[in-house]
Amino acid sequence: MATKSKNNKQEKSRLHFRNKNRERYNLNALISSNPKLKDYVKLNKFGVDSIDFSNPIAVKLLNKALLNHYYGIKNWEFPNENLCPPIPGRADYIHHIADLLGESNFGIIPFGNKITCLDIGIGASCIYPIIGVTEYGWKFIGSDITPKSIASAQNIINSNSSLKNKIECRLQKNQKNIFLNIIGKEERIDITICNPPFHSSVEDAQKGTRRKIKNLSGEKLEIPERNFSGISNELICDGGEYQFIQNMIRESEKTSKHCYWFSTLVSKQANLKRIYKVLKKTEANQIKTISMETSNKTSRIIAWTFLSKEEQKEWRETRWKTLE
Repeated sequence: MATKSKNNKQEKSRLHFRNKNRERYNLNALISSNPKLKDYVKLNKFGVDSIDFSNPIAVKLLNKALLNHYYGIKNWEFPNENLCPPIPGRADYIHHIADLLGESNFGIIPFGNKITCLDIGIGASCIYPIIGVTEYGWKFIGSDITPKSIASAQNIINSNSSLKNKIECRLQKNQKNIFLNIIGKEERIDITICNPPFHSSVEDAQKGTRRKIKNLSGEKLEIPERNFSGISNELICDGGEYQFIQNMIRESEKTSKHCYWFSTLVSKQANLKRIYKVLKKTEANQIKTISMETSNKTSRIIAWTFLSKEEQKEWRETRWKTLE
């Protein structure tokens, strides 16, 4: 993205209006936050300073700079083999679910640590809890099936004073489960979030990467290096995105009274009809679809709740009214 100047404040208008990165990246400020980024800045085809988004090192340095400059996160280290998330897109999910909670609370977004968000698949980067804690002060539970990812996320939490005692990491020991063994019997979760693995095989993942690299750099590679890295369980599962979400919806019924809203990202438009069919077979009382768009990608959030109107009212009065 171009360096911001007085005459160059174009917005990435599709991002949420509270997103800190609606304007084009101020590379000078970001380089001040992370000087190593300077080595990866070069003129693009329009003659404007930019970074090579097909280079995983450049992408990681950029995102470290964004977290430092905009969110005050000084230490964000995790293995290069793990997924490096694009910060603006991840922030959009958090802002949209904040709006969803606000819609359920007479237009007032509930802030503070009495709100608990469960992140299914916290990953090594701990990115959604970082943004949710720094932007809204929520408390987070982050689950993952990989001990190394849990350890990495915990290290990030321990390395940043602003995150300590605000994020709890829980290992999902049964890879067939999503909510079971994570949500306690007496626990209440205000909203769950998930960025599910969206490829069904390694071949499918490589095909998606080749397409992304071509879009970003115009290069055509047979076996590309992923620009956002990522180990297999972050990107791939049997049956792909649809199967994972189907399993999530079915299991959510078993914990239906423990959560106000369940939600997940849906990356592939083609999966929507089948996901709606699965939801309609449940006893969900409300189903919402929230559109999300960045400069080069369109996705959506699907959210559902099993609580009746009376149960929703009781939830608000006992958990959210004290926040006013």
